[in-house]
Parts: sequence; C-alpha cells; structure tokens
Amino acid sequence: MIRSNNTSDVIVIGGGPSGSATATLLAQRGYSVTLFERDHFPRFHIGESMIPFCYPVIERLGMLGKMKASHFTKKYGVQFISEQGKLSEPFRFSQYDKHDRSQSWQVVRSEFDLMLLNNAREHGVTAHEGARVLDLLMDGERVVGVKVKLEGAEETECRAQVVIDASGQSSIIMDRMDLREWDPVLKKAAIWTYWKGALREPGIDAGGTIVMQTQEKKGWFWFIPLHDDVVSVGVVAGHDYLFKNRASKDLETIYMEEVARCPGVQPRIANATRSEDYKAQKEYSYKAKKCAGDGWVLVGDAFGFLDPLYSSGLMLALTSASMAADSVADALDANDTSEARLRSWEPLHLKAMDRMRNLVCAFYDGLNFGRLVRKYPDKKNLITDVLIGNLFHDEIDELWPLIDALKQEDLAMAM
Repeated sequence: MIRSNNTSDVIVIGGGPSGSATATLLAQRGYSVTLFERDHFPRFHIGESMIPFCYPVIERLGMLGKMKASHFTKKYGVQFISEQGKLSEPFRFSQYDKHDRSQSWQVVRSEFDLMLLNNAREHGVTAHEGARVLDLLMDGERVVGVKVKLEGAEETECRAQVVIDASGQSSIIMDRMDLREWDPVLKKAAIWTYWKGALREPGIDAGGTIVMQTQEKKGWFWFIPLHDDVVSVGVVAGHDYLFKNRASKDLETIYMEEVARCPGVQPRIANATRSEDYKAQKEYSYKAKKCAGDGWVLVGDAFGFLDPLYSSGLMLALTSASMAADSVADALDANDTSEARLRSWEPLHLKAMDRMRNLVCAFYDGLNFGRLVRKYPDKKNLITDVLIGNLFHDEIDELWPLIDALKQEDLAMAM
C-alpha cells in the first residue's frame, strides 16, 4: 500500500513501452521510480510492428537478449502493393543499413509490453498495476505528485520531483492542461482484425510488413505477420470516408467493403479464418503544445501520435522515452526540474516527428516513391533513413523540396 507521505524521485503514469522504458532508464541512473498502470498486464494494444531504430533503446534497456530469444516474428523488411495489386520488390533493411538492427520484430503487444514492464521491475522500478491516477498534485504551476487509488485501497497521495505522463492518448496531463492539438491534415481512422492462416510471402520475407493500397488510393491496408500463424490486417483511410456516409453499417461491413477495393489483400485472407473481433480507432493524429513544464514531462503517445503508416509508433515512443529519461536524470542531477530544463529534448524529437509526418503526408498526396528514386537516385539513402527511423539528422530535410517539385510537376501535367 502507498502511504500518504510516500515520495519518489520520479512518478511514471502508464506502463506501456514509453512508460516502462523511461522508468527503467531513470532507475539505471540511480533514481527511485514509482510507476502506476491502470490496467493489469497482459492487456491488448494495437501497434505491433517495430522498425530498425527501436534497436538502440531496446539495447539500452537490457532487453536485446530477451528479444532475440523470444518467439516474436522476425521482420527483415517491408513490401508495397499498388492499387492494381502489383507487389514491389522486397525492401530489406540490411541492404541499406548493415547493422544488427536491420532485423527487427513484429510483436504481440500484450506480451511485449509485459516484458518491458517486468524488465522495469528487474531494474528496481516499483510498478503498481490496477492503479488509477485520479488527479495531479500542484504547487502553484508546478506538478508535485499525483492522487492515486490502488485496487482495494483508499485514495492516497504520492509525491515526486518529476511526474512523467506515459498514459497514452488518454493523457491526464495533456487533458488537464488543455495541451492537445489535433493534426489538421491527418484526419484518418482505422478498422482492423486478426486472421489465422493468411497467405504470407515465402522465405525471409514471410515476417515483413506489407502496405497495400486500395483502388483510387482511397486508403491502404497493413498486413503484419505475427507468431502462432496470426496476421494483423487493418485498413486506414480518411475518417469521413470510412464512417461519415456509412454510419448505419457495422465495422465488419465497412472492413469487407474496403477488402473488396484492395486487390492486394483479397488473396491473402481468402482462405484465412478471422480470429478476433473487429476494432476501430478514429482521428488519432495529434501532438501536445509542449512536452514538459515545471515538474512534469510527456512521453510516447501522451505527447503525440502520427499515423500507423511506416510503423513509427513504437520507435517514436521508445526514442522519446530515451531522450526524456536522459533529460529528467540530468535535471535531477542539477536539482533543476524547471520547464526549460525538462524540455531540452523537445526540439530534436519534434524534428524527427515532423520528418516522418512529411513522408506520411507525401504518401497520402499520391507520391510515387519509385519515380522519386529514379529522378534523384543519390537521395535514396535519405528516403531509407526515414523508413528505418533514422530521423535525427538534418540531411533528411533535402528531401522535401524534391518531393514538392514532383508534386508541382504532377499538378502541371493534370492541367
């Protein structure tokens, strides 16, 4: 039980990947960390695909050996299928990034998240499941702790020098401080389910993600092979397109209507058996106005989420955890947990998010990546860097004028 006078150096709200990772890295720096997770693990979560630049954080967490020994599906690359059903050549990470990280994983999040939470405990984090954080404790404008209720216990208070919100899209700090900004362009939605016995690619490509466009490029499907012969298959499209004129239809009907518009996905699930219910998520692209204030920090989805295209979710969650943990530890070392100090990692992380967002928007605008590479073959490495998550260098910004130029050419041809 937590007593009312209990204190920690750091409180973390949320035990998902960003929360567990931040907590672990701070414990490694010698700080006492208390983590509160609302659910009991294992629990379901979407977002199963990892890209290569998850690797450095997994290694820092001491999780690399566990991942290599796991039964998670090994992911060596990505393939794309056009709206006509034409399959691209495999995009294998090792061709562009000759490093151990060029093999990543497709994870079942209920299992992966539990591994990360248990790893945090092994590093000395005090982690409570079934813990509802009810409110923030404030001293003026500074966050100094939380009100929390554990199962079977009364509401109590826990104080800390820094409170880190890693509670995902339901972020208590983002909502209490009115920090959420919805993306004005990426107003997308997704419907997904899971299939057993779906048709996979042969050999080394069997575990790769496949991105499949629907006819008229109204949307796209993800195809993510998991272990135990299960595949995650979901459709992403504009929110209004998927739901506004189909409000009377159930998720299965909408999903199968989109399957009928996607030649790439049809043969892959034709002889498969659906193994889970249909699920949906609507208008999920947003970010906070800032990542930190006096005594508090946002990480992972509590700071922002882009789009499932290119599987950047886990990478951005883990890298934000790594960067924020270093910032918080340095602030604690200096006895300065001011907003200015705790936001020191924000500019670089925002640049990374913006770079990924630029390529996501280019895809939705109809960018032909093959044409881009053919016209600017010397820039192929920069496109590759975005796709593998190597987003933290300025050379990538050379891509955007080139993409804009292609877009202008297309507009001119259409006139």
